[in-house]
Amino acid sequence: MAKAFKENLQGNMYDKIFRENMEAALPGIITHLLNLHIVESMELPDDIQHTKERKPDLLKKVTDTTGKTFVLHVEYQAKSDQEMPYRMAEYSIMLQRKYKLQVKQYVIFIGSGKAKMAISIVTEDFNFRYSMISLSSIDYKLFLKSAKPEEKILAILANFENEEPVLAIKKILQAVKDSSDSSFAEERYFNQLRVLMQLRNFKNQFDKAMESISTFFKEENDPLFYRGKVKGREEGREEGREEGREEGREEGREEVISNLLEKLGLSDEQVSGIVNVPLELVQKIRKKLQK
Repeated sequence: MAKAFKENLQGNMYDKIFRENMEAALPGIITHLLNLHIVESMELPDDIQHTKERKPDLLKKVTDTTGKTFVLHVEYQAKSDQEMPYRMAEYSIMLQRKYKLQVKQYVIFIGSGKAKMAISIVTEDFNFRYSMISLSSIDYKLFLKSAKPEEKILAILANFENEEPVLAIKKILQAVKDSSDSSFAEERYFNQLRVLMQLRNFKNQFDKAMESISTFFKEENDPLFYRGKVKGREEGREEGREEGREEGREEGREEVISNLLEKLGLSDEQVSGIVNVPLELVQKIRKKLQK
């Protein structure tokens, strides 16, 4: 039960990130991943209810360059689910019944490796199919070409090919930083990257990348660890500089922990694992936030 609860909570975390960023990242995803050329798009209600209620991840009425109008339905999936073809078939029938339009469906697999899910149902009296795209098979540089940080962060889930993960992650961090329009936005995207990289087990490489780029992510501006006052620098004393750095690290860690708790709604255990700090520290900060 505890494992199921944890997996469900993680799924909610990933859903939250994709829902927050989807509107900005959608044009690039439609063009580069789905290979669709859309000229017009209209939001559709994302609750479908007849005898059952379903809430798609992304639902739009679109028109492509040939003038064809259809319903575009996209789902994000972090784990293989043997029920996926039946879920997608249910969506398809409900959407066709409601909008009387053709429905194009895509599942974007954001987990590691290759998805192990059927993409069709074929029986004597029923034939159904949807499209599957695995982000882990897409060159990560494709996402870095975008001007939008919401699309760039998807690079962490893509294919690094033969490139060293630390080097690739450094490029992703720098690209996201350069495209963020404020320090607050930059911090939000970096926190999202920390959550998403759990899907790729890149925690150690992520931490190394953060350390190695600290020379050009100036310590006082790093939104994850090195923000804060640097006490003693004015006096030029090494001990003062070291004390200031440590104070900055502590303030930066507390700020990151607070954001993970408040803005992403993570559990104490998840935050402890992501930031690599004792559980007691996270619990202490949560108590502060609740006052």
